[in-house]
Amino acid sequence: MSYFSKFPMITYDIKGDKIRKLLPDILRRVKLRSTIKSGGMIFDKYDVKENEKPEDVAFKWFGDPELHWVILMTNNVTDRYYDWPLNSVQFAEFLTDKYGAGNEDAIHHYEVTQDSGRTTGQGPSDYSHKVEVTSDTDNASSISNREYEERDQDKKRQIQLLDKSLLGDFIAEFDRLVAQ
Repeated sequence: MSYFSKFPMITYDIKGDKIRKLLPDILRRVKLRSTIKSGGMIFDKYDVKENEKPEDVAFKWFGDPELHWVILMTNNVTDRYYDWPLNSVQFAEFLTDKYGAGNEDAIHHYEVTQDSGRTTGQGPSDYSHKVEVTSDTDNASSISNREYEERDQDKKRQIQLLDKSLLGDFIAEFDRLVAQ
């Protein structure tokens, strides 16, 4: 069963010609409760591989690519292009589009390492101990546009996968909430 088939139907005048069509109410939103999202025992960590799409991860994890919406929802991905990790070709295009050709390696900002160390404990892509500063700060390191965006991609690459034993309850709860 597809994601949008779960949504209630509404009538809508698409063209403004007073001819109404029956469509899924795609403006409905269901948000994962913050208490569930923070529950470490109901999720497993996963690093998205190069060229891996949500459908690929859903097939690997749940055995069904149609459950890609569960992967997206549990990771708060609302835009598949900007919230999901880009592959290397897409990333190169993104850098050029955002910063302009030849500016991909220009300085984005400067930073120093905080004395107290890492504060979030999110592994190698944890930059919580880095503080943005001005260029004239002692021991400041320059961070390029590329480095800055690679860090962002690294964060996006680390996702949470819902424990398989909770999938049925999750879908039932989603169905109940979207129907309200």
